[in-house]
Amino acid sequence: RPLSLGADICVHSATKYMNGHSDAIMGLVSMNCDDLYERLKFLQNTLGAVPSPLDCYLCNRGLKTLQIRMKKHFHNALAVARFLESHSRVEKVLYPGLPSHPQHEVVKRQCTGCSGMISFYIKGNLQHAAAFLKNLKVNAISLSLGWYKSKAVV
Repeated sequence: RPLSLGADICVHSATKYMNGHSDAIMGLVSMNCDDLYERLKFLQNTLGAVPSPLDCYLCNRGLKTLQIRMKKHFHNALAVARFLESHSRVEKVLYPGLPSHPQHEVVKRQCTGCSGMISFYIKGNLQHAAAFLKNLKVNAISLSLGWYKSKAVV
């Protein structure tokens, strides 16, 4: 909720979570300031940065399932993060949904959940990290991190 927390402007990639199907390339900008809105609206129309009706339809279609998809993203990512945090070969997990994350309390106050993005450190040296990457199998080359085929298997 960046705008309600004091941000002047918020930028989102609608292609990823909002669309949910990766069949539209789109972004959005929201703001609290009427003057800034009018200036950006003028630039958008003048420069032609207006999405097509089809892209708008496709993104709107994806919004209908956004709430349940985000709940599943959070639920599944939290399960994976907990698993990684307890794994003997993982040094550190960076996921704001975990109590071990330095900003976890801030996230609990400001957010209703977390995304599906997780970062973690492999224990050991460069050879250990290289061995992990060598054993990683990518199921599909994806268009973006929000594509429904974006996944990797260890």
